[in-house]
Amino acid sequence: MSFHPNDIARRTRLSSYGLAVGFVLLLSAFFRAQVIQTETYVKQSQENRLREIPLPAPRGIIYDRKGQIIAENLPAYSVSITAPSLDSLKASLTQLQSTLQLSDYAINAAVRRYNRAPTRPTVVLADASIDVVSVLEEHRLDYPRLIIQSVPKRFYPEGSIVAPFVGYTGEISERELNLPEFEGYKPGQVIGKGGLEKQYESILRGQEGQKFDEVDARGRAVVGAGPRPDKDPVGAPPLTTNIDLDLQKYAAAIFTDSLEFSGGLIALDPKTGGVLTLYSHPSFDSNRFTGGIPADYWKELQEDPRRPLFNKVIQGTYNPASTFKLALAVMGLEQDLVEMNSRMPVSCNGGYQYGRRYFRCWEPRGHGSLDLARAITYSCNVYFYQLGLRIGLSKLVGGGIDMDFDKRSGIDLPNEYKPRFPTRDVRAYYNRRFGANWSNAETLNLAIGQGANSQTLANLTKFYSALANEGKASTPEVVARRPQQKQ
Repeated sequence: MSFHPNDIARRTRLSSYGLAVGFVLLLSAFFRAQVIQTETYVKQSQENRLREIPLPAPRGIIYDRKGQIIAENLPAYSVSITAPSLDSLKASLTQLQSTLQLSDYAINAAVRRYNRAPTRPTVVLADASIDVVSVLEEHRLDYPRLIIQSVPKRFYPEGSIVAPFVGYTGEISERELNLPEFEGYKPGQVIGKGGLEKQYESILRGQEGQKFDEVDARGRAVVGAGPRPDKDPVGAPPLTTNIDLDLQKYAAAIFTDSLEFSGGLIALDPKTGGVLTLYSHPSFDSNRFTGGIPADYWKELQEDPRRPLFNKVIQGTYNPASTFKLALAVMGLEQDLVEMNSRMPVSCNGGYQYGRRYFRCWEPRGHGSLDLARAITYSCNVYFYQLGLRIGLSKLVGGGIDMDFDKRSGIDLPNEYKPRFPTRDVRAYYNRRFGANWSNAETLNLAIGQGANSQTLANLTKFYSALANEGKASTPEVVARRPQQKQ
């Protein structure tokens, strides 16, 4: 087979063109890798031999109004593992299980943390005892991927006394990691779970730092500083509250440790709304939540019929009873229906007949004929039954709404419950509640703080602080001069 000279020349030119194009492409790839993407590959190279260790930031210290410490940080130890794969992590956990007495729950929690952030050291023990740390240090060569570091641990010097308002901290959960407000958080990090710790999380959390260790191919630390400088954690600023810690201790001492007894107490500065004390009984020990709550203590809290984790001040709703009579008196005075010396047509003889029902006074012997001032003094039901009828159900409900008995107090604590109070469309409200089986007798119930009226202690105290401050209601504030939270 023979080729024409022109064919040979044409094929030679095509081969030359092909080699030239290939050479240009090769040069382009070299240029992109060596010049354009230099930083990218340098970063990957560093990441392949550098181990990043997060450094938790100390949370902001919380003070009372006099500068006494409510929440602070103490040194503690955490134990973490770096693993190149899930199988490697499980093997390390199995190896550690007998030494650390790890429960199945702890192992599963570590696996979940790894799956969420595989490049981040997986926390095994968030609050390791010094005995555990000593044992691990003795066997350091057996666990080359183990990281033992000093971390700040949340501590509440007064424990259960301050728990009802300060709350507690704990590890961020899988559900919370998926919420928008926790964008940027990582598994194993500690967040506020209740009270001020949760309400002011964005202020109290601080900024996490990073430490970089140079490691070999097996993940073992080697001598020598890496090219990346460490980033120190930045502690959060302090938070000053309106709480008077001495008064808080006194409030807690009022409540006895009874299996049957539970309740709450709150005191406000009527001029500013500053919360001087807030206590809910029975309480719980916030310190036992730090580093992971023991299972037996959690079970104890859950099974206690007095509900220690239920805040009686901001979540418990109760009929205000006679404390609502002052609200009724204000409505009557504002509507010019009574004056302080006004008397009602029917004297108190122990009860009041309305239709076919007899509404009793708390005093079976009766109070006789009283004016408004003395009716308030003796809390006479019969007087306020008649005042409620004089005001009328619609205006009584409207007056209560104008005084915010249908709204939350706005206190700067999470999970405050909304009070129960009728709507302005009174007939529609009671129709929904009772169907057609209700009468104007509901006015008498509402007049003495019963019936469709359930308030939180915080909201009722807000009303009373307005009475003490010439009718000006201030929103209850646990934190003094609330700082603006980070968005």
